[in-house]
Amino acid sequence: MKLSNLQWQTHLNHKHSTVLDTIMNIEDIKAVYFVGAGGIGMSALARYFLHKGMNVAGYDKTPTDLTRQLIKEGAEIHFDEDEKLIPEVFRHPEHTLVIFTPAVQADHKELVYFLKNSFEIQKRAQVLGTLTQSHKGLCVAGTHGKTSTSTMCAHIMHQSHVDCNAFLGGISKNYGTNYILSESNYVVIEADEFDRSFHWLRPWMTVITATDPDHLDIYGTKEAYLESFRHYTTLIQPGGALIIHQGLEMRAALQQGVHLYEYGLTEGDFHAENIRIMHGEITFDFISPFEDVKDVHLGQPVPINIENGVAAMAMAQLNGCTAEELRRGMATYDGVDRRFDFRLRNEHHVVLSDYAHHPKEIYQSAKSMRELYSDRKITAIFQPHLYTRTRDFYKEFAEALSLFDEVILTEIYPAREQPIEGVSSQLIYDHLAPGIEKALIQKADVLDFVRSRDFDVLIILGAGDLDDQTDTIAQIIQEKEKRQ
Repeated sequence: MKLSNLQWQTHLNHKHSTVLDTIMNIEDIKAVYFVGAGGIGMSALARYFLHKGMNVAGYDKTPTDLTRQLIKEGAEIHFDEDEKLIPEVFRHPEHTLVIFTPAVQADHKELVYFLKNSFEIQKRAQVLGTLTQSHKGLCVAGTHGKTSTSTMCAHIMHQSHVDCNAFLGGISKNYGTNYILSESNYVVIEADEFDRSFHWLRPWMTVITATDPDHLDIYGTKEAYLESFRHYTTLIQPGGALIIHQGLEMRAALQQGVHLYEYGLTEGDFHAENIRIMHGEITFDFISPFEDVKDVHLGQPVPINIENGVAAMAMAQLNGCTAEELRRGMATYDGVDRRFDFRLRNEHHVVLSDYAHHPKEIYQSAKSMRELYSDRKITAIFQPHLYTRTRDFYKEFAEALSLFDEVILTEIYPAREQPIEGVSSQLIYDHLAPGIEKALIQKADVLDFVRSRDFDVLIILGAGDLDDQTDTIAQIIQEKEKRQ
């Protein structure tokens, strides 16, 4: 039984949803099975159900740190696509909820097994949507910045008297996880626009950080992408709020009773003033229609986090956090794995990793690096993510990467995609600005390349698996430093 994506979507629409309305009343559910268990968003939900004492199992394509951690926490996970590997306890439709990620193909053997046997099958976003109906959902959407902003907001809220639950798109360095559970009525959720997943949510309040077109393999056109965000704004509950970055091309369509606020770096209802960047530290004043907060200190001192912090503080303030709680939360925020994640930092060398995989994200990374290290040579090693994204934005990637002093490109990380003829990292390489030092190498040769060269400030960019080598790269540079 092989399903087309259209047939699969039709099935989902018709089965929406018996469990969806009762997911928080969990006595009928004894087992939860994840198809794509190791994804950052899926693993957060897996941890939620493990915490609830349920049987949790699933499939993922390859072992990762996340899957290994889930196994330690009690989940049964296998890595071969085979319905025979589904444990017996997960073979009872009346007691099993199946959750899948849109990145999994519709003809996946285990998904087909569950469909043929009338299991309740839901997207991750559907389950999160239930949480936004039973809790006050504080959601963060946008092409980029949503992981840092949502994690920052969750930390501010969790350490305050308000508290919150959270399902995040990255591993919070404060908590060592992508999931926070509490008795609070608030839940912070990263709202993913991929496959229109965020349309399942019913936010109480939401931030929209950016709407630069992405995922054109899904949306087709910029106009369809912007329309998807417009529709998302119609889902905000009356009495809630939209906190939107100034100057976005999309136009909101709010229900009556939804409040609208704009934010920005130095303009908007919420913004920053008196920004001070000195000796690697960043301090600013948070300007708000309700109460200004002076001398906010960034615990993760990266210039882009000023804007992210303004948005996070705005949502936290609108939901009851005090000025002192905002100030303390920002000062103690440690960041997110792979988001401006420093692995080596001393007076001689700097090595860090950043998840940036869209041209605008790379532009912001380069801009922040220039502000922090204006007098040093900055080298970027970039692993492009997806053939379609490279095809659609190779000129924009080249323009953003040209802000660095040196650019090293590896082959494309395909993720869910098959190769596209004529699409490779060479497209980006050929359009880098004249005068940029550049090289095109295989990922397998990165470590040898690092051993053969001297670096000052080195940033590893991309959403693929090159980040797995960042600690080794830092170690190589540190060992060379000791020998000098």
